[in-house]
Formats: sequence, C-alpha cells, structure tokens
Amino acid sequence: MTETLAEADSLIIREAERDDLPGVLALYAQPDLDDGAVLPLYDAERIFARFARYPDYTLYVAEQDGRIVGTFALLIMDNLGHLGAPSAIVEDVAVGPVLQGRGVGRAMMRFAMTRATEKHCYKIVLSSNAKRERAHSFYESLGFERHGFSFRIMLDRVQA
Repeated sequence: MTETLAEADSLIIREAERDDLPGVLALYAQPDLDDGAVLPLYDAERIFARFARYPDYTLYVAEQDGRIVGTFALLIMDNLGHLGAPSAIVEDVAVGPVLQGRGVGRAMMRFAMTRATEKHCYKIVLSSNAKRERAHSFYESLGFERHGFSFRIMLDRVQA
C-alpha cells in the first residue's frame, strides 16, 4: 500500500500568511487551473490583506517540509434562511501536480469539513469546472454529491 502524506502525518494545514502567497500563486498557475495566468504578487498581497475584513474568510495552505503543496479558501457565510444556520463555501482548491493522489487534497477537504462543522454550518459547497472529471470523482469519493445546477454569467460580457 502506498503511504499518503496524510497517513504519514507529515502534512500541516494552517492559515496562510503573506509570505505564503508566491507558493499559492505557483499552485494556481498549473495548466488545469489558471494555466499560468496568475496575479502579480503585489495584487495578490493587496487582495489577501482584504480577506481580514471579511467576517470568516480564510486562505489555508497545506505544507510539507516547509513547502506549500496545497491550498484552498474557506468562507463561512451567515444566512437568514435555513433558520439562520451558516453555510460554507470552498474555493480555489489546488494541489501540486507531483502530490496529486497522495492524500493532500483529501486532508484539506476533511479539514474544511471539520471547520464547517465546528461553525455549525448546515452545508458545505464547492464548484468545479465541468471538464475536470478527475476532480469530480475526487469530491464524490469524499461524500460530496452533485446537487442542482450551477449557473454563471461572465460579467465582462454584460451590457448595461
């Protein structure tokens, strides 16, 4: 049996710090994600600083041996519906290509689910590009189920 990072207890999942941003941006640059088109570091630092103004929006990193090997953002959102129960949104999940399939993503999603449970969320949701079939299988293996439909409109195309 291949030992995964999570089983080896060598993975640390923690809140990201400003100095982690180059590693996070490198993960986003992967061909299956942003395909090299990432923010300049200065812009990423500015946006990261804004996270602190959100009530419960956190960028996390998965670290192994001092290297950033994975990342995700978790937003806990208050609701008026659902009797005021909050909900959680996972966004921007990325794992370094060499470590995909080795337990990093699984550990990050378990961490996110635990945080959402601790915050009394009634659900945790995420979206995934329709073409990312391996990612869909991964999320389903964690217990996520396809539910409803996801709709979007690209706002740069909207005419006022």
